[in-house]
Amino acid sequence: MEDRMVGMLATSKAGHDKGAVYVIIREEGEYIYVADGRVRTVERPKRKNRKHIQIIKKKELPELENGFGDLEIKRIIKEYRREREERNVKG
Repeated sequence: MEDRMVGMLATSKAGHDKGAVYVIIREEGEYIYVADGRVRTVERPKRKNRKHIQIIKKKELPELENGFGDLEIKRIIKEYRREREERNVKG
């Protein structure tokens, strides 16, 4: 996996949240902490094993360079889902 994953979008590959979209907000050893801005806020991120996530956007999100906020995270995930939906409709 990438050395620096903070700020990237990822989906859960395992667990009851399988398929959920998150933003990676912190890394600690073999674990990463993810937030969706709703249930899993910046203050209460979900801890996931690195092998249980799939990076879906390789580049870091520039909006998050100055820190993380739940509103920004919700907006980023919503924009990703909208773009994905548009691609599925077109193609």
